[in-house]
Amino acid sequence: MPVSNTLIADLTWYDFAEKVKANPIVFLPIGSVEQHGPHLPLSTDILLPQAIAAEVAERVGGLVAPPVAYGYKSQPKSGGGNHFPGTLSLDAGVLIGLVRNVVNELVRHGVRRIVLFDGHMENQWFLVEAADLALRDQAMLGRSDVKIIKLGYWEFITKTTEKVLFPDGFPSWELEHAAVMETSVMLHIRPDLVRSELIPDGPAADFPPYDIYPFDTRPIPPTGVLSSAGSASAEKGAAVLAQVVPDIADALIKAFDAPTA
Repeated sequence: MPVSNTLIADLTWYDFAEKVKANPIVFLPIGSVEQHGPHLPLSTDILLPQAIAAEVAERVGGLVAPPVAYGYKSQPKSGGGNHFPGTLSLDAGVLIGLVRNVVNELVRHGVRRIVLFDGHMENQWFLVEAADLALRDQAMLGRSDVKIIKLGYWEFITKTTEKVLFPDGFPSWELEHAAVMETSVMLHIRPDLVRSELIPDGPAADFPPYDIYPFDTRPIPPTGVLSSAGSASAEKGAAVLAQVVPDIADALIKAFDAPTA
């Protein structure tokens, strides 16, 4: 297997030190170990942001740090729930502390432009807190030149690409857990890990507009998939990457070059 020039884990420390001199954008993929139905692996939320970040990094001359593999607790309305076997989750404080620590370590070694590249919807607010605390840490050390961008790759999917994915109507990103988009992209990047014969094609979950704790798991489909994945295809997955990769690259170049108010 060839060594990647964008994956930090593949570099020697000599390579890393030299590349950091150019002030590259450094991507930190953050995912989860979470059930994704009978057809996708538990690592789906790690593999997708890692693969997309690597393609974006190639376009912007960036680097991709080893991923944070574990994420915040799966929520019933967006991930099926933390009760599914194999879903291994972190408490919020642990995730915040871990990401904050990694960001501070990257900055300590000279990195100044960091992307928290999220692959798990439930992580997002805790990544905001990690970024805020890391920037506070750096301000206390007298560093004011650090910029952090947080994004979820799915948020870059345009209405045009949505129509390719969902010609019969878009359910919602919450209900899309392990359904058409994620299954399609996995069929494109890692078809060897998709059990195509087990792709579910049932009705979407129907949740009430409130939450009860302990959560009532009855509305959750027994597969853990919140809407049908039956129309997924590798071609749709390729269409997603063809659109989001250049769009994310363009957005990051613009955002990092823009002055901070």
